[in-house]
Amino acid sequence: MPVFIHPAEEEITAEVVNEFIKLHQAELPRYNRLKKLYESMAPILEQKDKPEHKPDNRLVVNYAKYITDTFNGYFIGIPVKVAHNDKGVNERVEEFRNRNDMDDNEAELSKITSIYGHGFEFLYQDEESNTCCTYNTPLDMFIVYDDTIAQNPLFAVRYQKTDDGIKGQLFTSDEEIVITEGKAGLVLSDNKSSFYGGVPVIEYIENEERQSIFESVETLINAYDKAISEKANDVDYFADAYMKLLGMELDETALQNIRDTRIINLFGADDVSKLIVEFMEKPNGDDSQEHLLDRLERLIYQISMVANINDESFGNASGVSLEFKLQPMKNLAAMKERKFTSGMNRRFKMVFNLPTNMEASKKDEWRNLKYTFTRNIPRNVADEATVAGSLTGIVSKETQLSVLSIVDNVQDEIKRLEKEQSNGGFETNDAGDFITGGQ
Repeated sequence: MPVFIHPAEEEITAEVVNEFIKLHQAELPRYNRLKKLYESMAPILEQKDKPEHKPDNRLVVNYAKYITDTFNGYFIGIPVKVAHNDKGVNERVEEFRNRNDMDDNEAELSKITSIYGHGFEFLYQDEESNTCCTYNTPLDMFIVYDDTIAQNPLFAVRYQKTDDGIKGQLFTSDEEIVITEGKAGLVLSDNKSSFYGGVPVIEYIENEERQSIFESVETLINAYDKAISEKANDVDYFADAYMKLLGMELDETALQNIRDTRIINLFGADDVSKLIVEFMEKPNGDDSQEHLLDRLERLIYQISMVANINDESFGNASGVSLEFKLQPMKNLAAMKERKFTSGMNRRFKMVFNLPTNMEASKKDEWRNLKYTFTRNIPRNVADEATVAGSLTGIVSKETQLSVLSIVDNVQDEIKRLEKEQSNGGFETNDAGDFITGGQ
């Protein structure tokens, strides 16, 4: 997937936008191919039909969806935790995330990047002037960067092709402009100001190459579908095998009798020993087919670097063994985490730029936000508690509690601990009633 670049000093005109729309449309066949593969609409379903007398099974084993969903369940199945040391900033961040249902948004955004190699997040203001955030696929949106070494976002476009031509929006760091198509071509009009301090479209990438998580094994997946479909065809062939009778002649009545009763009576033949009655067999390639299927399956998991969690060996693996089995997927997740952190920093930089979201004196506090990604794997809480207990007096209470996977929000947990201690070891609600620890 190429990165769209435009000189920073050149004006953004309708002609420039139109050229980039053409470049984006040239990428649509790839996007649609990846989308179809994820949605079980594999190429084997579109291949040329076989002759009517031949079995023609079209089996789809959706490894693309399995790889995508398994990896994203591991990467972001447990929602990202965002925290700040300042209580006021923390509350504003939580309010923004709750209002926009960010746990779901980020999970969907992660899935989009895994399917297409990249995806977009879009900031906008609703009717009540609240800052909202949503995800968008690259099927109808793209972003253009400037030609500096920093490759800063220059503008973004979201468009649709309608019966009346192209319609959409152009987003720059200063304004949002309406795009329409007339007889003379694209027209830019009806602009309104933007106050985010940047292009309100954020690109999230799966990797630097913007490659889908299953794109490296796309040919292997297609080969697996073909191999298992041919195996199903062979099963059908043997079920409908031809019978041959050599050494005697049967009339239509006798043939019908054999089909109806499934009995062959050979009395009256001159030399019964010369009669041959058997099914015609196709050469059996079952061993070769099974070997090919096994090898393709191993290669799909090996090259995609996503673990086969349905493997029986996973259930019997020890903690250290499990870590080794998940190491390739852990490496993928670590790389994606860095890319996601960069995108979320840019998101909160623009969110904090609006005085309605954050007071001007704290608009740069996005730099001090801490993102915690937790891998979604079975946890041994007893071991975690032992480790956390051994850290007493060595690290801060915040670091000590962060070891525990059962603690969703470390800051909230610290507050609850302080509240319990101030009430003699009992936790109370806002009304002062005891809610834990007995009566």
